[in-house]
Amino acid sequence: MLLLTALVLLTVSVASEANPERIMDYPWDHSPITVYIDDSDVPEHYSPTTYYAQIEKAMEYWEEGGNGNLKFTPVFKLVDSKEADIRIRWVENLENVEGAPPGVAGYASPRVSNGRFVRVDIVLEVGNFQGKSWRQYGDETMLSIAKHEFGHALGLGHSSNRRDIMYPEHEQREEINPLLLSKYRPVLNIAALVAFAVLLYFGISWQRSRKKRKKLEDKYFK
Repeated sequence: MLLLTALVLLTVSVASEANPERIMDYPWDHSPITVYIDDSDVPEHYSPTTYYAQIEKAMEYWEEGGNGNLKFTPVFKLVDSKEADIRIRWVENLENVEGAPPGVAGYASPRVSNGRFVRVDIVLEVGNFQGKSWRQYGDETMLSIAKHEFGHALGLGHSSNRRDIMYPEHEQREEINPLLLSKYRPVLNIAALVAFAVLLYFGISWQRSRKKRKKLEDKYFK
């Protein structure tokens, strides 16, 4: 068996020159493709409910046709076994934990035998640094990363089309993860009420000032 990373896969000779977005037409020799989500050793900021749901959505995306570049229709099955075809785990930050280059939010590492995948390990990070502060990814970002890495696990390479899910950059669509939002919702609600009260106070004060000014104008500027 030969262990390859997604970066190495981009140069595999089986990629057709006529279609550089597809590395293997039929990477799996069986169906369904089993998927195992590793929850045994997760980072502190992992969102077990919301992130798990994004994996399911990513699988549904490809089962329904994905970006249209697959030559086959994949069928996935979630299993509770580390011997699954595709194994998924999360890390807090790929740069720190895996030594990945900056900007990489996930990777797919396939084992290949006789021109077919026999296993793919997908690693997804849960956040990254923006400037000096670390921020957790929201669900939309996690879904985008998961779709992209599943695409590699189905034999696709990178696309030059910025609108394609296989374009080699993900777009961070959210600043706050729903799990963090629910955690700090009471504080945010209080802050919103305070802001509303301040605006209301200034609004009433402005109305009183306006009425007072109008009286003075009516009295002295006739």
